[in-house]
Amino acid sequence: MAKPLLDLIRQSEIPSTPPIWLMRQAGRYLPEYRRVREEAGGFLDLCYTPELAEEVTLQPIRRYGFDAAIVFADILLVPHAVGQKLWFETGEGPRLEPISSVSGLSLKGARAHLAPVSETLSRLTKSLPASTTLIGFAGAPWTVATYMVAGRGTPTQAPARDLARSQPDKFQEIMDMLVDVTVDYLADQIAAGADMVQLFESWAASLQGAEFERWCVKPVQAIIAGLRDKGLTTPVIGFPRGAQSPLEAYARQTRCDVLALDTHADRRAVSAACGPDVVLQGNLDPQTLVAGGAELDAAVDAILEDFANQRFIFNLGHGIVPETPPEHVAQLVARVRKAS
Repeated sequence: MAKPLLDLIRQSEIPSTPPIWLMRQAGRYLPEYRRVREEAGGFLDLCYTPELAEEVTLQPIRRYGFDAAIVFADILLVPHAVGQKLWFETGEGPRLEPISSVSGLSLKGARAHLAPVSETLSRLTKSLPASTTLIGFAGAPWTVATYMVAGRGTPTQAPARDLARSQPDKFQEIMDMLVDVTVDYLADQIAAGADMVQLFESWAASLQGAEFERWCVKPVQAIIAGLRDKGLTTPVIGFPRGAQSPLEAYARQTRCDVLALDTHADRRAVSAACGPDVVLQGNLDPQTLVAGGAELDAAVDAILEDFANQRFIFNLGHGIVPETPPEHVAQLVARVRKAS
């Protein structure tokens, strides 16, 4: 059976209705997710228990019929896998023991540690509708490193930038380790059944110029090249959220197949600059989804108009926020499919 989202990437035609999925489509805004989350006990238990991770991945597919499912996991499983202590504080989010070098970290055992994510993907290949594209993911190295160095999210993730400037050789070792583990991690996800994968560069906005080139572009370029060197042609979505460098240059240099746009990206300008070869994804404001109603309909229509002559995947400019009313997501899906 055809998979509309995957077919969009493989073909040059523009479909009458764009495929749609949403970042964080499985999450706290859904009451059924909250029930499973409570059953799991802890967030990491949910990530590392394939039958529970499978269930929460399936929930938004059952409810909304999205064209893609993204496996339920977390970008910080990678530092956990190489030996960094990770835990989640209730109401505050992830915490790690801060690092300033690769001392104490190791690639040995990382693939085995991350194997539950591949098992979740394998289970999903059997339980998803045949037309649903299955997406795996990882954090891009710069973004993951910002959490590893700071130990948590900070307003600008300055600790990693400071380390990269003061001790670039040590920081390069951290980045090289992250590239290596991420290539293997994504390759294992693909082997388990992922149709495509996304690299989340959530902190691209914290770098500019040569630093952006070295710490954002080159590591993602290396990961995609590493997958291709393994003979894997699986499409890759790049998401450099908040990048201040030209997005078309990022797509060209990294060779990602899909370029995801954040909320503030100029859709028409990026579309014109990228041309027909790059599929675009995005970029509804998550707060507009919270608002719903006529404001949501107008925003959806504007995105559809801006991308009328472009292959694109309808998505948000960032993840769904917990306060999103589930009925507004239903409104969004209906509007995209009715208006097209």
